Amino acid sequence: VPLHKLMRSERKVILSDIMIKEPVIVSVTMDQEDMAFLFEQYDLTSAPVVNSQNRLIGMVTVDDVVEVIQEEAEEDMLKLAGISGDTDLYLAAWQTARSRFSWLFINLLTAILASIAIGLFEGTIKQIVALAVLMPIVASMGGNAGTQTLTVAVRALATRELNQSNALRVFGKEILVGIINGLIFAVIVGLVAALWFGEHGLGIVIALAMLFNLFVAGFFGAAIPLLLQRWKIDPALGASILLTTVTDVVGFFVFLGLAQMLLI
Repeated sequence: VPLHKLMRSERKVILSDIMIKEPVIVSVTMDQEDMAFLFEQYDLTSAPVVNSQNRLIGMVTVDDVVEVIQEEAEEDMLKLAGISGDTDLYLAAWQTARSRFSWLFINLLTAILASIAIGLFEGTIKQIVALAVLMPIVASMGGNAGTQTLTVAVRALATRELNQSNALRVFGKEILVGIINGLIFAVIVGLVAALWFGEHGLGIVIALAMLFNLFVAGFFGAAIPLLLQRWKIDPALGASILLTTVTDVVGFFVFLGLAQMLLI
């Protein structure tokens, strides 16, 4: 029985008349993130907590849920950066280094993979040195565009705004956004490269590479979190490293590959 109904009702009123027939209850084994979602979905200010025998053992209030939301948001933010959810600031230096080592090591492996992709076109870079100057632009734009999509997708999954029913629509929208931005920045960077180096062919190559890489960034920025969730892996955990690997490798390979085909 809600307290405000109890206080406002007359003494003669029967409790069964003002009680909530099917209250939203929280199991003691429920994940705190799922509990926070229930409070948001049903606009709750409090909820009873029951055990496995369905017996009342306590109550959760909206104040508790606010703390949970803050904790979950902080944890997801740290995971996106590949950092442990522990209070990293107060750990000893060795413990902090050890907690960050695994994802840094994975990042090293992915960087080597990108370097291998570049190494395949070593001869092309030697002949056209301008390619080395423009390569960071392709990688940086792809990485940043992908991170924008990734952040939106991870947040939407955490708040349950993104689910199986609307995944295809959101997926298509993010791909379209990638193509639109790709077209805009392809024109900009193509003109800059052509004027900078006085080579129209180089402008066309980087424009095509930019368009394709931003399309890939939108595609995988939305796909990686959805796939991780389907495989029962936290989408925030290391998704940014996987995405950066894809955009770097694809960006370098397409840019240098097009240069080799069209300029040499």
